Amino acid sequence: MHSLGHTRSANRRDHVLHTPDTFVRTPLPGLTHGEAIVHIAPPTGAAFTMMTLEIAPKGTLIQGATQRFLYVLEGELTLDEPGKAIPHNLASGAYAYLPTGYPHTLTAATPARIVVIDKPFLPLDPMYLHDPATTPDPWFLLGREPDVTPVPLNDDPGLLVRHLLPDSQVFDFAVNTLAYSPGASLSQVEIHTMEHGLLMLEGGGVYRLGDNWYPTAAGDVIWMAPFCPQWFGAIGKTQAKYLIYKDFNRHPLG
Repeated sequence: MHSLGHTRSANRRDHVLHTPDTFVRTPLPGLTHGEAIVHIAPPTGAAFTMMTLEIAPKGTLIQGATQRFLYVLEGELTLDEPGKAIPHNLASGAYAYLPTGYPHTLTAATPARIVVIDKPFLPLDPMYLHDPATTPDPWFLLGREPDVTPVPLNDDPGLLVRHLLPDSQVFDFAVNTLAYSPGASLSQVEIHTMEHGLLMLEGGGVYRLGDNWYPTAAGDVIWMAPFCPQWFGAIGKTQAKYLIYKDFNRHPLG
């Protein structure tokens, strides 16, 4: 039945809620046999891009113009890395970080959905490195979200965070998952200089964004601008879980 113009999606000065009923699919340079749903991009005011790619079997994605983070939602894919004869196998929950200019080809073995975060890299001045021998550049890595040890957020066992990127200042952003037990919530309304991109993976709840309160469910995507008031509480009998991006490890002046 037609919704007669009704949607939970919203576009405000300091946040966007993008719900599946409003998704629009489009071709993407570097992507074959697939389509992109662009959730967050610079026209909203964001300094990064967050997309869901839907890729048919044998469809491919090649490197883009910036550093990239990939997270597999569904399906099976292979990732070809330069100098490696055998590609990496990726399935649901797998992720990869690829530095700027790092050649790679992602190929779908089955119908697949992945989240892609692209962001221009902001180098770290070597003067901030604790060890002068440490490289100032981030490195290629692969992982599986279920294999990452969860840590209670602010000592709350009902909020479990998994840090998917290394604890190193050479990375200029962070990507985590955060799982909420039924009824759990953030301990405070947060207001800070970092911006966020968020994908609800499981469950749902209520998100405060600015002065608005939104019901949220799996599949929803949220952009939060710097200093947007934000808070989440899980509702339901199953856990709520999301994947969340934030810019990180850099001085606010750049």
